[in-house]
Amino acid sequence: MKIADQHFINGQFVDSHGRETIDVHNPATGEFIGRTVLGDEVDAERAIAAAHAAFPAWSKTSLEERKVYLQRVADAIDERMDDLIAITVAEYGAPVGFAGMFNQQARDFMVLAQDLLKPENFEEKNGNATITKVPVGVAGLLTPWNGSPWFIAEKLASALAAGSTVVIKPSQLSTLQSRVLMDCFDKAGLPAGVINVVNGPGSSLGNTITRSPLVQKISFTGSTPVGKQINRDATETMKRVTLELGGKSPTVILDDADMTKAVQFALFAGFLNTGQACIAGTRILVPESRLEEAKAVLKAGVEALKLGDPNDPETTVQPMVSKSHYERVQSYIRKGIEEGAEVLVGGEGKPEGFEAGNYVKPTVFVNVTNDMTIAQEEIFGPVLSVITYRDDEEAVAIANDTAYGLHGYVYGEDLERARKVADQIRAGRVMVNQFFDDPTSPFGGFKMSGFGREFGVHGMNAYLEAKTVFSA
Repeated sequence: MKIADQHFINGQFVDSHGRETIDVHNPATGEFIGRTVLGDEVDAERAIAAAHAAFPAWSKTSLEERKVYLQRVADAIDERMDDLIAITVAEYGAPVGFAGMFNQQARDFMVLAQDLLKPENFEEKNGNATITKVPVGVAGLLTPWNGSPWFIAEKLASALAAGSTVVIKPSQLSTLQSRVLMDCFDKAGLPAGVINVVNGPGSSLGNTITRSPLVQKISFTGSTPVGKQINRDATETMKRVTLELGGKSPTVILDDADMTKAVQFALFAGFLNTGQACIAGTRILVPESRLEEAKAVLKAGVEALKLGDPNDPETTVQPMVSKSHYERVQSYIRKGIEEGAEVLVGGEGKPEGFEAGNYVKPTVFVNVTNDMTIAQEEIFGPVLSVITYRDDEEAVAIANDTAYGLHGYVYGEDLERARKVADQIRAGRVMVNQFFDDPTSPFGGFKMSGFGREFGVHGMNAYLEAKTVFSA
């Protein structure tokens, strides 16, 4: 059994002031694997004070010094890679291959951030004006459970490169993963107070961070309702805010597409992280004239998915992170049936042989209209909706008929036409014909999917303020 009863504050492991505990269960088996002692407002205030005290010195470090420290964090993550992968599989239920990918990317963010540390990214001349970009201050990094090390590292790398100090509050569903990361941060040996990590609920720790006058920046990834509350709280102290929120992304299959390839693409996008991904392409838009062909290929593709032990490299479908999230996804499947959608494959209940874990049957609905609940609300599970359209104009209209605007996908043989459709989709990112992974290009959403951008120079700029000095 693993115990997470400490926070990482001011360069030290400290016992939690909060005493509430939660049990951690393996989502694939239901097995009890650990216990976490949750922090409270006092723990959050201690972390904020440490970050505030460390900021003046850290903000004045040279670009070369920050490169060295970023590399130290990368090396420390590398040393604990096997442990990170193992605990991600055990606590989150991610297939081992997927866990390996996003933990490796957590390390890579620290390396990529070093490339941003160039003088031209921090100073420019404009006539008599010298425009410098200075660190914003203490940053609160509030991260989700669906790939915790990845999200923590992505935000942390940008903040450290900018010269900001941080208070990290991971999801309380990923405390064992964050405990390993604390070890990495300790090993990296950054000045005390530059990185602080506190585990606990948003109702106490999260609110304390977002409302503190000593915190100048909030970066949050999570649900739209929580993002709205964070934004309201942040206005009281005029915090800078980046919100990466929910999505209901469309995958538009054009009528000239190779249907087998297009469906493979759509299923990969839709079942990414078993649907527990904000960018999942959960609405599949299919030409009305090719619906029957698409249904046959979709059914065969879903039935070929591999459910099993997450430690098996062949496994592609994972359990939901918790029992409560499993029930949430089940409620959406029932809602789809009640509203008249047809289950093509999957449906209610657990897959046969997987009753002990939080597994959901990968489900595809057809005869879905875009006004149905399953087509409008973020389910965050392996549930896809197939919606038909008559022409490209209608496809674009359906794709944009959503409160969200985080991501989109287009597949078609005529690349120019596919790009034209992609250009009309109102989303922060759109992928055409293949899944691109580029952590140097900006990422963020339109509409209810939030605002601000992460990744690359855009992500670092979110932790910087422009300052102009005029001189003769």
